[in-house]
Amino acid sequence: MATQQTRSLARFMMAPSVILLFIWMIVPLAFTLWFSFLQYNPLNPIRDGFVGLSNYKLFYDNPAFFAAILNTLTIVVAVLLITIIGGILLALLLDQPIWGQGIVRILVISPFFVMPPVAALVWKNMIMHPQYGVFADIARFFGVQPVDWFGQHPLTAVIIIVAWQWLPFATLILLTSLQSLDGEQKEAAEMDGAGFISRFIYLTLPHMSRAITVVILIQTIFLLSIYAEILVTTNGGPGYASTNLPFLVYQKALLEFKIGQASAGGVIAVILANIVAFFAMRAVGKNLDK
Repeated sequence: MATQQTRSLARFMMAPSVILLFIWMIVPLAFTLWFSFLQYNPLNPIRDGFVGLSNYKLFYDNPAFFAAILNTLTIVVAVLLITIIGGILLALLLDQPIWGQGIVRILVISPFFVMPPVAALVWKNMIMHPQYGVFADIARFFGVQPVDWFGQHPLTAVIIIVAWQWLPFATLILLTSLQSLDGEQKEAAEMDGAGFISRFIYLTLPHMSRAITVVILIQTIFLLSIYAEILVTTNGGPGYASTNLPFLVYQKALLEFKIGQASAGGVIAVILANIVAFFAMRAVGKNLDK
């Protein structure tokens, strides 16, 4: 059992890294907050000036604002549903004794190690291309007109790409949780006459609940900042159909050079992320306390 002296020593040894991490986080956030109150254009810095909350009002009045909020939340919810359900199914499959199990597991988790821009380019030019993509070839094989994914269903296309990237992460976490289930409990359930569905609902799923909540928390934090996949594939279009909040901030900062409005959007994004993370943390905490 740790004594008061060892606890104090641990805090002292951790203090430098905690302070450095705090500075690393707080300095950019402070500058973002400060610039959100300024009218700043790097192409014409002479016109700089304090404008108060005007940047927040201008960002809020942007026609793309509510569409960006809705698209951001849609991406998060849709990808979570796909990765959680798909991760559970893949975890159950990979938990079975099959030939080449180690190789199959490596292949399943390999998409997670592909950089987002590279993955987006592969999906855009090789899989979802309306003329030369794999999906187009499959559609023509069955006599169906190929779908222009990035023109007709841009947000769905982004969700599919992002879900493909995050599915291996969810599968790995859920598989680890599944393998920690006591074999004696499964044998006892089988001896009591419980079928596969009953064992899954009343034994396997409750055992995996903690892993599921952890996956939801971690993925939610990262999914709120999805950007590269949209830039490479749809560029936020058509119109605002696939524009999310981070991409809208990018447009204001690097395309329109409205640093003040972009900073205001960044602050709004941080607030939104903290609200979502707060509720996710509460859900995780309730599950972990059980």
